[in-house]
Amino acid sequence: MDDVNDDAKGVYRRVEVLTGPGRRRRWSDEQKALVAAEAMVPGAVVAQIARRWQVCASQVFAWRGAALRATSGKVPAIAPTFVPIVEAAMIPGRAPPMPAPSQVVEIEIETGGAKIRVASGVDTKTLTVVLRAVRAAAS
Repeated sequence: MDDVNDDAKGVYRRVEVLTGPGRRRRWSDEQKALVAAEAMVPGAVVAQIARRWQVCASQVFAWRGAALRATSGKVPAIAPTFVPIVEAAMIPGRAPPMPAPSQVVEIEIETGGAKIRVASGVDTKTLTVVLRAVRAAAS
């Protein structure tokens, strides 16, 4: 920024020089389609694309949405796909997983100087009563 002296008043004013693209640029449909296509690539970061094209990220999202709507219901190239779940034993070159020692899930709660072991399937109301009683006895 440069300081400018207005001789008539003897006061300095600040002048700001803006560089970069001007406002209200006109984008052709081909340019919009190119930007939207870049944004549809799997793993593409819209913020980086927007910086490269010197537009707002929201504009890129809008162009991408318009391009997807223009496909009139066709599945876009970046449609999510589901990956089948494969057991580790079925993966070649991988040892089968170790079997769990027991199917009972257990947690241990330490409160008020007491250790409480809770097995899976315990009624939550009963557990709440026990925890409150232990806390009350500790205080």
